[in-house]
Amino acid sequence: MKNFVKDFFCQCARPEGFLGRLMLRFMNFGHAPLTNWGLSHLTFRDGMTMLDVGCGGGATLKRLLAKSNDAKVYGIDISDESVAKAKQVNRETLGKQVFVEKGSAEELPFEDQFFDVVTAVETVYFWPNLPKCLQEVKRVMKPGAQFAIIIEVVDGDSVWTNVVDGMTVYSPEQLKEMLEQAGFGDVEVSKKKPSYATIKGVRK
Repeated sequence: MKNFVKDFFCQCARPEGFLGRLMLRFMNFGHAPLTNWGLSHLTFRDGMTMLDVGCGGGATLKRLLAKSNDAKVYGIDISDESVAKAKQVNRETLGKQVFVEKGSAEELPFEDQFFDVVTAVETVYFWPNLPKCLQEVKRVMKPGAQFAIIIEVVDGDSVWTNVVDGMTVYSPEQLKEMLEQAGFGDVEVSKKKPSYATIKGVRK
């Protein structure tokens, strides 16, 4: 049982196979309260172009689309299972308003200054070379665009860091500093007990 639990939660980084599909269903359900709260810190208007990096099972794409009439929402993930699930969840708008593809936060396959909003929900723990990824996010954002990192705060000595391979823990304050170092402006940290945090920055 112990090995099953570890194998299951190791799917957080890159869902694969049967356990990966279970994890994506778990994420879509379990992250809903956090995501809804995190998105409430962003300002939306009609006709926005938005990106969710590490889109997982695609539930955040659906939520973003509901925030802006006539919007286009893009999702990217390194996992084939995630891409397939996100496409299935958004099948009614896929190819029309929602677009999903495989890719990495290190090399986003989008042109410069393309997005009005970028989100990253429970995913920056797994981004390699986070400073480089933040520069990539900034590159694809329009001037004045908003970027929100939405996380559950985890301590560095948490059981999760021992269970989930490849997980690097960052505090909200560390992420705020990293966003500022990457050149984002108006960086704000919002928290909700017991463990929610949103770190929001604006592309100058």
